Amino acid sequence: MDQSNIEEIVRQVLASMQGRDLNASYGQTPAAGASYAGAPGASYPLPTKAHVAVLTQLGHFDIREYPVPALGDGDILVKVEGCGVCGTDAHEYKRDPFSLIPVALGHEGTGTIIAMGKNVKKDSAGKDLHVGDKVVTCMIFHDDPEITVYDLNKQNVGGADVYGLLPDDDIHLNGWFSDYLFIREGSTIFNVSDMDLDSRILIEPAAVLVHAVERAKSTGILRFASRVVVQGCGPIGLLCIAVLRTMGVNQIVAVDGNMQRLEFAKRLGADATVNFADYPNGIEQLTEGVKNAFGGYLADFGFQCTGNPKAHSNIYKFIRNGGGLCELGFFVNGGDATINPHFDMCSKEITLVGSWVYTLRDYVNTFAFLKRAKAIGLPVTELITHKFPLDQINEALDTNLAQKGLKIAVMVNQ
Repeated sequence: MDQSNIEEIVRQVLASMQGRDLNASYGQTPAAGASYAGAPGASYPLPTKAHVAVLTQLGHFDIREYPVPALGDGDILVKVEGCGVCGTDAHEYKRDPFSLIPVALGHEGTGTIIAMGKNVKKDSAGKDLHVGDKVVTCMIFHDDPEITVYDLNKQNVGGADVYGLLPDDDIHLNGWFSDYLFIREGSTIFNVSDMDLDSRILIEPAAVLVHAVERAKSTGILRFASRVVVQGCGPIGLLCIAVLRTMGVNQIVAVDGNMQRLEFAKRLGADATVNFADYPNGIEQLTEGVKNAFGGYLADFGFQCTGNPKAHSNIYKFIRNGGGLCELGFFVNGGDATINPHFDMCSKEITLVGSWVYTLRDYVNTFAFLKRAKAIGLPVTELITHKFPLDQINEALDTNLAQKGLKIAVMVNQ
C-alpha cells in the first residue's frame, strides 16, 4: 500500500465521520467519475451524464442526455427521486404561456445530495447539510440575496426564479423532471431527511395552501369555529381542506363535480360535500345546497381553488354578510370573472384576499403541517394516485390533463 492509498482511506474515514463530501472537505471541485462519502455507509459515484425531460414542443417531451457540469464552491448536485406534476407544468405542456420552450420542467421535486461545493454548510433554515441528505428547493433570489426564511411575507415566489421554470442554458439540469438536478449557488434549499418520499413530493403544492391560509387569517374572519367552504377539489383544494382540518377548523364543506375527489375530501377532513352536478338549475339552487350542507347557514369564509372564472363568480353567493374569501385558483391568466360589485361585495361587506404561491417561511411551516397531518391520521400522501417513470413523462402529463386520479408524480432513480 503506497502513500496515495493511505491518504485516500484517511479521507474516506474522515468524511464518513463528519457526514461531508470528501472532495468538498479538502476544498476541491468534484471531478467527473469521482466518488462521494456522506453519512456513514453512504457512497455516491458522480455521474458524467444526466437524462433530462425537455419540453421541445407543445404536448411533447424528449429525454435528452447532457454532461454533468463541474461543481462550483457553492453548488450542489442532487440525485432526483421524484417530482409531482403541477397544473403549471400542464399549462406549459399544453400552451407554453411563459414562452419557455425548450425547457426542463418540474418544480415539485426532491432527491438526495450526492455532491457539494466546499462552501455549502447549512440549508436555508440554518440546518446542517451533508452528502446523503434528502432535500427540496424553493426559490432563487438573484435580485435580493438578503431575503431569508425569517422575512415574513417580504417576498413571495412571484419575484424569484424557480427550478423547473428556468430558461434553458449551458447547464441544462434545471428542472426536477430529470435524474439529476444542478443547484446553483444562491438558491434556497431545505434539508427534509426526516420526511418520507411521498410527503416530500407534496411539500411544494402544500406550501401554496399554507400560504393561502395565512393570507385568509389576515382578515380576522377565519377561526376555529368558522364555517368554511372550499370550492374545487383538485390537489390544491384537497390540500386546502387538509391544512384547515390540521389547524383545527371543524366545519368544512367541499364543492366539486367529481365524486372521487369529493370522497377523498371527506377523508382529508371535509364534514360534508356538495356535487354541483346535482344542482342543474343554476347558482341559486347550488347555493341552497351549500347552505343545507352547513345546516341552513352560509359560509363564514370561502377558498376558491378551481382556476375557473365562472366558479369565482359563484362562490360569493356561498358566503354570508361580513364573511371572507381567499382566491388562490388563478396561477396563470384564466380569463375574466363576472361579479356584481353591489350584491357580491359591497352590500355583503365581503373581505377578499388573493394568494399566489408562497414565501420561504411558508415552506418551513409546510414541513410541520405535513408531519402533523400524518400524525392525526389524514391520508395526505394518498393524494398521489399515479406514478410514472421519467421515460413516460408524456403519459404523466396527459394523465394530469385528463384529470384521471388525483396527484400525478414522476419517479426517478427508484
